[in-house]
Amino acid sequence: MAATAVHVPLRASSQVGLAPLRAPCSPPGVRFPGRPARRRLAAGCGRQLGGIRAEALSGGGGVARREAMVPPYNILITGSTKGIGYALAKEFLKAGDNVIICSRSAERVESVVTDLKKEFGEQHVWGIVCDVREGKDVKALVDFARDKIKYIDIWINNAGSNAYSFKPLVETSDEALMEVITTNTLGLMICCREAINMMRNQPRGGHIFNIDGAGSDGRPTPRFAAYGATKRSVVHLTKSLQAELQMNEVNNVMVHNLSPGMVTTDLLMSGATTKQAKFFINILAEPPNVVADYLVPNIRAIPTNQSMKPTYIRFLTGLKAYSRIFSRIAFGARRNKYVAED
Repeated sequence: MAATAVHVPLRASSQVGLAPLRAPCSPPGVRFPGRPARRRLAAGCGRQLGGIRAEALSGGGGVARREAMVPPYNILITGSTKGIGYALAKEFLKAGDNVIICSRSAERVESVVTDLKKEFGEQHVWGIVCDVREGKDVKALVDFARDKIKYIDIWINNAGSNAYSFKPLVETSDEALMEVITTNTLGLMICCREAINMMRNQPRGGHIFNIDGAGSDGRPTPRFAAYGATKRSVVHLTKSLQAELQMNEVNNVMVHNLSPGMVTTDLLMSGATTKQAKFFINILAEPPNVVADYLVPNIRAIPTNQSMKPTYIRFLTGLKAYSRIFSRIAFGARRNKYVAED
């Protein structure tokens, strides 16, 4: 559902790790294997971490453990009845995972769930109406997920809006501004809060992915300035949550960023009204299924590898973008691929 910038990204894919937590009260000269939290507990001087249970071993004593994540994974995707959210849901289902979908539209939820159940089976996909701007709705979403599949391994915050408005800020209505800001900023914060509270009490922990969009790299987004401002805040929020989790010694939950690049959704294509927009859409955009086919294996690789380092998964890297622009200039590649430029 996210609109994406008509610009060339400068940064390639990256992965950044958090520094390990220290064990400040281990006796001098004594070393304990495993995670820092385990070392503190083994030394008899650690406190129980929020959301991480100390499980007794047969030989007595306690050790903080996080159950290994193994497939099939349980997935929750907001805004997943169309566009990139729907494509991600289908790709996870193809991989054998279980998926919870949701959106504001009861009609779309019912239709999509019916179709996906026919294709992938009754016991692999469920859906519920959820307005991410409403805390009570997101809490109900968590309860629904617990009831249907007990826990969530991967929560993808995809729900977003541009109010289908491509015009200067001075011409944007109050209603459109409220739609964009409450969905993209308030809704994201509520979802992150509830996802963290759910996952930190799960033996397997969990991974949260926040989807970025145009403006997330700080470049200007004329004609949808409010949208760009909210997507710039996504990156900051993710970093802040990573720091909070580390500060509170919650080592079984991680928050990541996910960048689908330019996806030929209704939201993006509704803004293809200028020469520049058409040019970049034809060069850089891809259909949702192509993007999802790339992203899902990279997302699943994180729990598969038992990684708890923050990642930023990008579909449209700088190298890919520059290569396509060169091909267009040199050979006329992708001219009029999605929209007529002439």
